[in-house]
Formats: sequence, C-alpha cells, structure tokens
Amino acid sequence: MTATPLLDRRRRSQTFFRVRVSILLAILASVLIWAGCDIQRRRARNDWNETLDVALILVRQDTLDDGVVAELAARTAELEERLAAEFRRWNVAAPKPFRFVVKGPVDLRQALPAQPAGSFFDLARYTFQLWRFVRGVNADAGLEASRFDATIYLVARAPKLAAEASVEGASQQGGTVGVVEVELDRTMVDFALFVTTHELLHLLGAKDKYDASGRSLVPEGLAEPERRPLYPQRYAEVMARNVALGPTDERPPNSLSDLRIGVATAREIGWAPEHDDRRRYGQR
Repeated sequence: MTATPLLDRRRRSQTFFRVRVSILLAILASVLIWAGCDIQRRRARNDWNETLDVALILVRQDTLDDGVVAELAARTAELEERLAAEFRRWNVAAPKPFRFVVKGPVDLRQALPAQPAGSFFDLARYTFQLWRFVRGVNADAGLEASRFDATIYLVARAPKLAAEASVEGASQQGGTVGVVEVELDRTMVDFALFVTTHELLHLLGAKDKYDASGRSLVPEGLAEPERRPLYPQRYAEVMARNVALGPTDERPPNSLSDLRIGVATAREIGWAPEHDDRRRYGQR
C-alpha cells in the first residue's frame, strides 16, 4: 500500500527533472543559435558587399560648446567620404564602406568602466559593466543598436588646457562596440574622428601597428612603406596613429586628410586579398 505513493513521487520527480533539462537544453540551443548568427553577421561585415551602418554616439561628461557638436557632425560626413576614397584605392568599383549616424549629445549618467587588468574575472566584470553602460546610453540616445553593424561611443569633456588635450580609445577586437574618450574642442574634432576610425577598424579585425613606445612599426605601420626616401611619410596609417617623420620622430595627424589605410590593415579588414601586393591593388 505504501509503494504506490512512493512510486508516484519518483515519477513526478523524474518528470520534473526531464522538463527542467528540456528547458535548459532549449535555452542553450537558443543561445548557441543566436551566437552562431551573431558571429556570422560579424564575419559578413568583412565581405564588403554592402555599406556598413555605424552609430557614433556623443556622450558628454560636462558642458560642450554647441559649435563643437555641429563641427563633429560636419566632419563625420567628411570622414565618411575620406574612408570611401581609401576603399576605392583598393577596389575601384567598391560601394561606400561606411554610413555614419551621429547621435547625441547625451549626458554621462554612469562612469565609463575601467579597462580590465587581464584576469578572466576582471574581463567578465568589465564586459558586464560595459554592457550596462552601453544599454543606458542607447536608451538615452533612442538607439536600437541591433540596427547597426558597429557602435562607437565618443565620451567627451571640455579640455582643461588646450595644449594638453588628449584622446584615448578601446574596442572589442572583432566585436561591435568601441569607446573613445576625448577632451573635445574644435581643434580636436578631426583627431577624435581619427581615433574613432582606429577603434572602428579594430572591430573589423585590424591590429595595432605601433610598438610599446608608441612608434609606428616598419613597414606595416607606415602609410607609404614603398616611399623613397622612406622619411618623412606624408600620411598617418590609421592603425599606427601618427605620421612618421623619421625613425624616432612622429607627429599626430593634423586633419582627416592625413588618414591613410595601408596594405596590412587593408588585408586584415578584407579590403585587399592576402596574396596581392600594393602595386597590383592600386596603392599610390
């Protein structure tokens, strides 16, 4: 008489276990499918069959001059054309590579997370904090991030001293989110957009091309490694950041007209095949 209730409890327990496992497997399958689609979408960006949509969100830490905001929008349109001209150097009939949408300014409501020290737990904490930061900014800007192939957050504050204005950037290698911190006035707009491009190309697979001291690597960090004499270079390779004037002498780019995408970077982001050299692919 006591065996039946015990058997019923065991059956209910087994049924509950099967249901729980089925739910967990369904969630896991959904996550794997989503991750697979996300990876495929990211890789498809480097096929360059269509223009990539990039959101540039201006996040202000303090009061910015209205003229700076207008200048940023105008120069972002110029950056779009500059990158299109660079793409055409590698692929004559190529479509426009990027379409930028500028959002903001929105106010900074929470501190930008600090870069991780390197451990797994630091990286996990940073990833979560960045996700919270991005979610809050997107909500304030009215941005649906899934509509864009990449999103760059330009976190700006007014410079304390014009002579010491600075720009720093960070991004997910091969990811979708980049962050640029800048002391922004009108003189810094082009340099801020140069660093924005640097971080954007990281998202597309490009690697840094400067050494531990910040100097351009030779030859991959030079915009014109075939130039004779080699120095001074006329342009700044975007992943090296500076115009190399000599082996140990460099200067920051003065404007977007200094920006150049060299052969190594072009290969990394899919603009040039691995086996072709610059002469065949239209470098000049």
